[in-house]
Amino acid sequence: MPTSAHAMKTAETAAIPGQKQYLTRGTGAYRRASLALFLSGFSTFSLLYCVQPLLPIFSQQFSVSPAESSLSLSLSTGFLAVAIVCAAALSEGLGRRSLMSISLVGAALLTIATAFAPNWHLLLVIRALQGLVLGGVPAVAMAYLAEEIDPRGLGATMGLYVGGTAFGGMSGRVLTGILAEYLTWRPALFIIGAIGLAAAVGFIALLPPSRNFVRRPGFDPRFHAKAWLGHLSNPALPFIFAIAFLAMGSFVTIYNYAGFRLVAPPYGLNQTELGLIFTVYLFGIGASSIGGLLGDRIGHFSVLLFGLALTAAGSALTLFAALPVIILGIIVLTTGFFMSHSIASGLVGKLAHGTKGHASSLYMLAYYVGSSLMGSAGGWFYAVEGWAAVVIFTLVMLALAFVSACFAQQFARRKA
Repeated sequence: MPTSAHAMKTAETAAIPGQKQYLTRGTGAYRRASLALFLSGFSTFSLLYCVQPLLPIFSQQFSVSPAESSLSLSLSTGFLAVAIVCAAALSEGLGRRSLMSISLVGAALLTIATAFAPNWHLLLVIRALQGLVLGGVPAVAMAYLAEEIDPRGLGATMGLYVGGTAFGGMSGRVLTGILAEYLTWRPALFIIGAIGLAAAVGFIALLPPSRNFVRRPGFDPRFHAKAWLGHLSNPALPFIFAIAFLAMGSFVTIYNYAGFRLVAPPYGLNQTELGLIFTVYLFGIGASSIGGLLGDRIGHFSVLLFGLALTAAGSALTLFAALPVIILGIIVLTTGFFMSHSIASGLVGKLAHGTKGHASSLYMLAYYVGSSLMGSAGGWFYAVEGWAAVVIFTLVMLALAFVSACFAQQFARRKA
């Protein structure tokens, strides 16, 4: 590791041609990178999903429908999807580390601003801007890991990063729900934003500079278009992108509208009780790490297919009326989803040939478009036919994701 400021800057902007200097397990730099990426995942997802337990409150306070209230989340994820594509291109010139740092700080400040939004439309505008700013983190984080971590341990490290996203998603939902119960939603969002800002500072202090990344000054549209088209022509990768779209769409749909079901009779949960249900994200944290380790040992596609099947089983369990069974279903769904996501995101780095940041951006584009479009579409099913229609909608998506994984596996084997 370079020790001087000049050496650190040089290491981030250029790599010695033909020589890779990977971060290997057991080194101090590896541990710092792992913790920094954990913090980035935590901050990103806590800031992004902190409004999810507030959807029933928004619906009541601003006199909007459940589907309209979900726009406070869907607009963020939708603009995030668009921003991810631009972020991949920007990071080629600006640098992975710099772009992620700017994004994390900006998103935290916008969350604080959301707490002061005087009306519904301005709140939506701020949330949309937050999605744009956050685009600098997810795809670039995956690219950083694919470039800097020893490939033999990439699955485990990717699992830790995804575990950070799970912890952030849980913390944002649980803490916001509890704070909103006792302090109202505005102080709750302010506190979440302050925590995100602290996590951003920790990320900046810990993340080692890139050593295998070569900066590309300027912006060449032809280079970026060729890179994206190249990944789309890879026979296996489009199916991995489809999995991201479908699995995330089903996951967010269940989480978006479970709150509306559980605050209504016969359950009548309050905001604290509803928020505590999101502690099941702890199972996602463990599943991400375990899934990555198992993928490295017994085969990534085997674990991916198992994770998707588990997600579908959890979705089906929520059809039962008993509250303990519904919670069990959410636990199983969360475990299966994060296991699938950690494996699928790791496969992008393994199957992509060059320009891994562009490949990651396409994966995350599909991931967040699925969250935005399918998450909002689920509100229509809920309003028209109730919870059973929501579950059928998610099961269809997961069946298509399972088929996509089978096709991706076949093409990956042929190429190997």
